[in-house]
Order: sequence, then C-alpha cells, then structure tokens
Amino acid sequence: MIEDKLFDRIDYTADKLIVGEYENCKFLNCNFYNGDLSHITFRECIFDSCDFSLAKLKNTAMNDIHFVDCKLLGVQFEECNPFLLSFDFENCLLKLAVFNKLKLKKTRFKNCNLQETDFTETDLNGSVFDNCDFQRAIFHKTNLEKADFRSSFNYSIDPELNRIRKARFSRVGIVGLLDKYGIDIE
Repeated sequence: MIEDKLFDRIDYTADKLIVGEYENCKFLNCNFYNGDLSHITFRECIFDSCDFSLAKLKNTAMNDIHFVDCKLLGVQFEECNPFLLSFDFENCLLKLAVFNKLKLKKTRFKNCNLQETDFTETDLNGSVFDNCDFQRAIFHKTNLEKADFRSSFNYSIDPELNRIRKARFSRVGIVGLLDKYGIDIE
C-alpha cells in the first residue's frame, strides 16, 4: 500500500501507474491520458490539474476521491468498482463521461462542464450541481430526487422519464424540464 505520497508532474502515458492501493495520496499535474488504471484502488486521494481523458477504469476502486481542475473527457466511470464508490468534482471538464447505473448519492459537481455526459439510470439522489453546463447531457431513468440544479444550465430533463421529486431548480431552469413539449417560453 502506498500512503501519504505526492505524485507531481508524472506522465503516466509513458510509464504505467503501478497496480496497487493508494491511500491519502495527492496527484498534481499528472498525465493519465488514455492510460490504463484498471484494478487500482484509490482511497481519500486528490487529483489536482490532471488529465484523465480516455483513461481506462475497469474495476478501479475510487473511495472519497476529489478531482480538482481535471480534464476527464470520455471517461467511462461505469467501469469502476461500484463498492464504496464516491468522488466529487470541482472545475472539471467531464464532456462525454459515462456514469451509467452508478449509485452516486450526494455527489458534488462544482463549476463543471458536463456536456454530453451520460447519466442513464444513475442514482444522483441528493447530489449538488453548482454552476454546471449540461448541454446535450443524457438523463434517462435517472434518480434526481433532492438534487440541486438551481445554479446549473443547459439541461434537458424529462420529468416523465426521470425521478425528480424534491429536486431544486431555478425559475429560469424550468425551461429545461419542458423541452420535450416544444413550447416557447418567454
């Protein structure tokens, strides 16, 4: 097990991260682009200013992980080990990420670009989306109960296909709940 270690400016596209358990580690300015992080365990780690675009996460364990200023284009989070899966995102680029069928209750997304991200059948009960862009994001059979969308924008959520009981939206954002009806709201 690797504990309390700082990994700074390491390019893992050249040398693969060693499979193992990483606890309370910080990865700063590391490049995991198209890397294989399969079967690695991360607990209470921080990834700051890292590039995870197209990284492979097959059976990767992520428990209490904080992503800050990271680029995570096209990451298939659905491939992660679902046991104790928990993370939050701040100032992250998550375009085309996939969270299908994951249980992500009370997950926090702050200032994130979630364009074209797929949340099909994801449990986001009680999650907070603070100032996030959801242009062309997919919500289908998604549990959004008690989720907070008040400061987010560009979402299109069908209330008939998703669970939105007690979710919070701004008055301006209500338009994103009526898209499918093709009505003009002024």
